[in-house]
Amino acid sequence: MKIVIPGGTGQVGTILDRALTAAGHDVVVLTRTPVRDREIRWDGETLGSWTEAINGGDVVINLAGRSVSCRYTPANLRAMMDSRVRSARVVGEAIAAAARPPRVWLQMSTATIYAHRFDAPNDEATGVIGGNEPGVPGYWAYSVEIAKAWERAQEQAETPSTRKIALRSAMVMSPDRGGVFDVLLRLARLGLGGPVAGGAQFVSWIHDRDFVRAVEFLVERDDLAGPVNLTAPSPLPHREFMRALRGAWGVPVGLPATRWMAELGALAMRSDTELLLKSRRVVPGRLLEAGFAFDHVRWPETAIDLVRRVRGGPAPTS
Repeated sequence: MKIVIPGGTGQVGTILDRALTAAGHDVVVLTRTPVRDREIRWDGETLGSWTEAINGGDVVINLAGRSVSCRYTPANLRAMMDSRVRSARVVGEAIAAAARPPRVWLQMSTATIYAHRFDAPNDEATGVIGGNEPGVPGYWAYSVEIAKAWERAQEQAETPSTRKIALRSAMVMSPDRGGVFDVLLRLARLGLGGPVAGGAQFVSWIHDRDFVRAVEFLVERDDLAGPVNLTAPSPLPHREFMRALRGAWGVPVGLPATRWMAELGALAMRSDTELLLKSRRVVPGRLLEAGFAFDHVRWPETAIDLVRRVRGGPAPTS
């Protein structure tokens, strides 16, 4: 298949590009700074010659948007909103104008769209959309508004010949440098991988290879459209998540952090505590109902697998 990935040079794009190319697909990446032959320049906002890659393609997987790994200042939050909405809108315009439109458009979204909660998991049918939770910082609601606007831009695109799926993805865990697993493992190795603010908040995650397999599954399943949660079926509290990660590396203890200590750490890392403190208890209802089988279901075994890959060890024989 010919697969076009707008915004395909980030962590998730690199994972998909690598796997789909290895599987024999013709992958084209749209980026502001093309380097390789199969990368095409675009600005993520306006139509241009890059639309020729969309016309005649089989699949579009739009990942474009400003990274969430930053301080959540008003300017950065606005940049997150604008980059996501504008890129989704212009991809929709390119598909609508194509003489031979792709058969499916997978649009990146986020599990952050769901409410900060501890009482029950969020699936696509019964999950609670966030934005009105008591006792959380007010700016967290803007992250939910970004997710809703992101999905709305895809929904409103006039693409009757193209099936549309919104990928409500949890954190994608891979051994790649600079990714979320790399950051968390570094903290654990430094002895800083203890619970944050008590550690009761839930962490939703998905193994990189299951993420790729889920994308391939959704491409082939013509009966699936709309929002789909891409997350392993077993979210767990942060304290248990970090305990398993420390165990996988062989670190006996991890210093706990209070909320204010987390704020200082996030400031030093130029990130935001929402990424650590929001309880993301999300499960893949539609994937499981459709018969998708996860290879990596439980976090402790997944952490061991990822650590092995970081260390360059051989794959398990069974």
